[in-house]
Amino acid sequence: MSKITDRRFNRRKLLKGAAAVAGAAAGSGALTGFPTIWAQNIKNVTLRQFGTGVSNINEIAEQCKKDLGITLQMTALDSDAVVQRAVTQPKSYDIADIEYWMVKKVFPAGIMQPMNVKKIKYFDKIVPIFTSGKLKPDSVVAQGTAPNTVSFVEGKDSVKFAKGQTEWFTMIPTIYNADTLGIRPDLVGRPITNWKDILDPKFKGRTAILNIPSIGIMDAAMICESAGIVKYGDKGNMTKAEIDKTIGFLIDTKKAGQFRAFWKTFDESVNLMASGEVIIQSMWSPAITAVRSKGIPCVYQPLKEGYRAWGGGLGLAKHLSGLELDAAYEYINWYLSGWVGAFLNRQGYYSAVLDTAKAHMSADEWAYWMEGKPAKTEIKNPQGKVMEKPGAVRDGGSFYDRMGAVACWNAVMDEDRYMVQKWNQFIAA
Repeated sequence: MSKITDRRFNRRKLLKGAAAVAGAAAGSGALTGFPTIWAQNIKNVTLRQFGTGVSNINEIAEQCKKDLGITLQMTALDSDAVVQRAVTQPKSYDIADIEYWMVKKVFPAGIMQPMNVKKIKYFDKIVPIFTSGKLKPDSVVAQGTAPNTVSFVEGKDSVKFAKGQTEWFTMIPTIYNADTLGIRPDLVGRPITNWKDILDPKFKGRTAILNIPSIGIMDAAMICESAGIVKYGDKGNMTKAEIDKTIGFLIDTKKAGQFRAFWKTFDESVNLMASGEVIIQSMWSPAITAVRSKGIPCVYQPLKEGYRAWGGGLGLAKHLSGLELDAAYEYINWYLSGWVGAFLNRQGYYSAVLDTAKAHMSADEWAYWMEGKPAKTEIKNPQGKVMEKPGAVRDGGSFYDRMGAVACWNAVMDEDRYMVQKWNQFIAA
């Protein structure tokens, strides 16, 4: 991933000045070719985007340049660093690629601008999880920071989350998934059916969970509830007593030697699993894909208690205006138009607008990734490498089977500071 570099002041000033002159000329009637000149200027824009490595992907930047002419400078950081940078260095980026649990921390700081839904071409086609909170009309909104609870603000200049839908969106959803435990079926030696199975003494020293407090605590809650250790009122908004009991159990389990590692990055999780050092752990879907692409068996195991879900999207820095703001909206509309959605679906994620992604996938790809049907042909990853043979079926089944079984979303709790302090005690124990 290319490192972000500061945009030169003179270039930024020149672009804005050109846009201002073009706008003035158009308004006076002296310039008849304004739309063409505007489009050409957009092709000269560079947008600085940062987020996690999950979706800050070189191929997306390359395709954006090819299709729109817009240059994306991408920087990938770990989740905690993303939150910190978003709030403390708001002038260092134009596009924030963040997760919904982060929105609860970041947006109230007033460093991002609400997005006008009327400027989003495919807004009405966005999966309703992000607008109403329900996958289907009869669905129950899961615990945790469900995306719809932080998707809308009350007005153009507001930082207060709205209880229902408004015309002002905090960010446009782009990517999401239902997460579970990854396993090495060749090494675990028995069926894995529950979150509590990670605690099996047979797996001592060969398990791992991720070390990102706001996410790790949710995996821990799924484990503790499955094992009957804690009965939560709301896993996504624990009381101090529930946090204490959860962290206390984790510390005892760690001291007993159950865990091999606590990973923070995608690559760490892949290496742990591919090497066989770990045989059951928290994982992300593309990490499963990466292990399989090495010819090593790895399964994203559906579990009786359901999935822990997460979602992310693209938000606009408050300082964006004029030509650069127009370019950002153009980029976001392109992002939802299908090419990126198909690319992400082939990684095992889900796209925010299904129809456009489907148009960029083969019938067999769509049937495998989204409908849970056996593959008729070889299934390839986004880079074209074969990852599944004909007859393979996606772990967990169809889109509606997986996203319809979400038990909780990654969350920011009322007692977030306390939880993070306790989590750090667990890691240091």
